[in-house]
Amino acid sequence: MSARRGLLLSGVFGAATLGAAGPDFAALRTEVDALARLTAPPPVHPAEGFAAEGAIRPLFFDALPWQGKPTRVFAWLGVPPVPAAGKRLPGVVLVHGGGGTAFKEWVKKWNDHGFAALSVAVEGQTDERIPGAPAGAQWRRHASAGPARTGIYGDSDQPLADQWMTHAVAATILAHSLLRSQPEVDATRVGLCGISWGGVIASTVIGLDARFAFAIPIYGCGHLTAAANQYGRALGPNALYREVWDPLVRLPRARLPVLWLSWPGDQHFPLDCQAACYRAAPGPRMVALIPEMKHSHLAGWNPPDSYAFAESVVRTGRPWLRATAQDASGGEVRVEFDSAEPLDSAALISSADIGFTGARDWITTSASLTRHGSRWVATAQLPAGTRAWFVNVRRGPLNASSDFHEIPP
Repeated sequence: MSARRGLLLSGVFGAATLGAAGPDFAALRTEVDALARLTAPPPVHPAEGFAAEGAIRPLFFDALPWQGKPTRVFAWLGVPPVPAAGKRLPGVVLVHGGGGTAFKEWVKKWNDHGFAALSVAVEGQTDERIPGAPAGAQWRRHASAGPARTGIYGDSDQPLADQWMTHAVAATILAHSLLRSQPEVDATRVGLCGISWGGVIASTVIGLDARFAFAIPIYGCGHLTAAANQYGRALGPNALYREVWDPLVRLPRARLPVLWLSWPGDQHFPLDCQAACYRAAPGPRMVALIPEMKHSHLAGWNPPDSYAFAESVVRTGRPWLRATAQDASGGEVRVEFDSAEPLDSAALISSADIGFTGARDWITTSASLTRHGSRWVATAQLPAGTRAWFVNVRRGPLNASSDFHEIPP
């Protein structure tokens, strides 16, 4: 399919948005699914006024029309030297969160790990700062910008073709098509990483674009109608989110390896919502819940866990560790991990509180760790009154977790 044909897919939008009996959600889901057909690399244009930095260069690429006008997406593309003749690089598409942009620093981090990387700005912005602008509105928009995010799916009353999530998802899939087309990149080893709202986008896209080799949603997830915070308040009455946009609608299709990276104190994306997402996706998964991680772009991309996960998948086809069995009975927790790499320690993280996970008091207690070949067994006693728990293991600086578990009162 030509790039022009791919970009004209937006023409399918709008016909099913309204009906005599209300929205036709099945038809709207089909329209969203059509975004998966954006497999041709989009036309690329120079980003005048933005200077390359070493191997990292700025660009614009064509995206879907918005309100009948053509749009482009600003991005940074970094392709490090190919290690040997005849070899091709793995790659990763990077999607920022709220208040972010296309970060070339993030591209450089992935380049330093041997990945080609394409970081995209999904709210019509560049990375040029507006002097004196408040946080969240500090990036200058460009002349061919698409929509900016309106709150929490706050544009759900607009035609599907004009909604921000439509454009963010389309931009991510088009970025994938563009990165795969680079001659230095191995198209079969390109992954996706998103932070916060970028994690929401990543959780959505992996149920649409089956070409990705791996995915790393950091913080962001779906099932947010159940969140006991601003997300639940905004999305509880939003039928379009529940029926069309919730990542849970399509996560059962996601068969790729996924790392779900977050921390127990996150104030935006609760652990129970995240757990509902990774339990819905049938592909191999890792969970990494890092105590005291904090929530920011820097806190999201600085830990080594995302890079180690991606390196393992592109090298071996699977995550470096998997939790294979998990149980709590008789006051004891038992979790089995499969890892050919040696593990150093284990700990139980638990809470006696209920309610929003980011507001609970989490305590860390010791756990024993024994090895049986590549099988590692962590055991620990549950503190009295425990209502939620997970087990963490460490390998050097890396973290891996069991699933998040709730214990009914």
